[in-house]
Amino acid sequence: MTASADPFDVPVAEWRAFARRRRVPAHQADAVETRLTGALAALSASGLNADEALVVALTRIGDLGGPAREFARAFVDRVWKSRAAAVAAPTEASGTEARVALGLAVAAAASIRVPELFGLRIDGSDGIAMFYARNLSLFAFPFLTIYFAWKRGLAAPAGFWLALPFVAGALFANVFPFSEHSDTQALTLLHLPIALWLAVGVANTGNRWFADGARMDFVRFSGELAIYFVLIALGGGVFIGFTAMMFNAIGIKPDWLIARWLLPCGGVGAVIVASWLVESRQGLVESMAPVLTRIFTPLFTVLLLVFLATMAWTGRPIDVQRELLIGFDLLLVLIVGLVLYAASARRPLAPVDGFDRLQLTLIVSALAVDALALASIGARISEFGFTPNRVAALGENLILLVNLTWTAWIYARFVFGRGSFEAVEKWQVAYLPVYSLWAALVVIVFPPLFGYR
Repeated sequence: MTASADPFDVPVAEWRAFARRRRVPAHQADAVETRLTGALAALSASGLNADEALVVALTRIGDLGGPAREFARAFVDRVWKSRAAAVAAPTEASGTEARVALGLAVAAAASIRVPELFGLRIDGSDGIAMFYARNLSLFAFPFLTIYFAWKRGLAAPAGFWLALPFVAGALFANVFPFSEHSDTQALTLLHLPIALWLAVGVANTGNRWFADGARMDFVRFSGELAIYFVLIALGGGVFIGFTAMMFNAIGIKPDWLIARWLLPCGGVGAVIVASWLVESRQGLVESMAPVLTRIFTPLFTVLLLVFLATMAWTGRPIDVQRELLIGFDLLLVLIVGLVLYAASARRPLAPVDGFDRLQLTLIVSALAVDALALASIGARISEFGFTPNRVAALGENLILLVNLTWTAWIYARFVFGRGSFEAVEKWQVAYLPVYSLWAALVVIVFPPLFGYR
């Protein structure tokens, strides 16, 4: 905790504010405060430092149950995170870890060149290009999983179970006789990374997947990884641009170098490098991601409200062509991501503010758009029948509908003072595996179900 005249003033003041928001009866709030201050004084007098005394005292008031337990759990989590940041801040990632990460990045980059040994050129026919697109996550995610398994010290049996999803993914991505323009092939290349990301998450959290806060830590990692990857990709784009300019200046077209080496090898290697940067520099991007969330949340809220108003004014339904379906699903997933990442960056005990009300507006607007999209998909299916894209879109929008509906309910309870923010966070992280399980179902079941078309 930060130094002050009395290091215990902060938790006591926050308990008072928390008790007022949760409408804890005055006599109960006073009783918890008395127990908290008494325990802090006694523990501090016994020789414990401020953080140690605070953790033990909060654990004791947590035994009272109800709001006291909720407050204690959230505040203890803050104490440990503060201590971890203080310990980690002055240190750099070890040289060994840097070498391991770099070695795995090189291995991932080399792996995408291996199929060329069997005549599958990256810049070959459309069929070969689809092979690489289907398997793209299999060139990067296994090496990322190895990195986390090594860093978390997972035992060999755990590594065996983590390898199974990738073996199954490689099998189902390549065993089916897809035609060149198969819809189920396109669904496979879109859904396989989502299914395999769950295995990466299990490795990332070590043996803590079911522990409190572990999955939310993986959410934070995923968001920070996306930011680092985009930054690396922007730098890579500049590098490729100068490469083309320099070779063109001497009359040589470097298209082969860019298409067969820089783009594919750099892309998969950057996933490992970006992950290592997140792990070794934790906290440097954590302040950036909440800022981005606060910038884009109002923008997307206005976008959805204007879109809904335009639909109501013109009476035009949503066109459910494949590209538009994918676009709408990506939009809704992005909105869920904004809500999820805002939850990961929010202090659980902070009072309700205008941004929370804006988040609720965004969720309700997304729910309305999802319902309208589902109505259009249902009408299209009833008129023209089932296709792989329509069924996939139907399932994905139903999954999003369930998530958004319950999120809107518990967020509204929180905003209006009838529930806790912890419920929002728990629901979001508990729902994460549903997306991966649905993606796995699409990869495994849809191709034979729809005759690989």
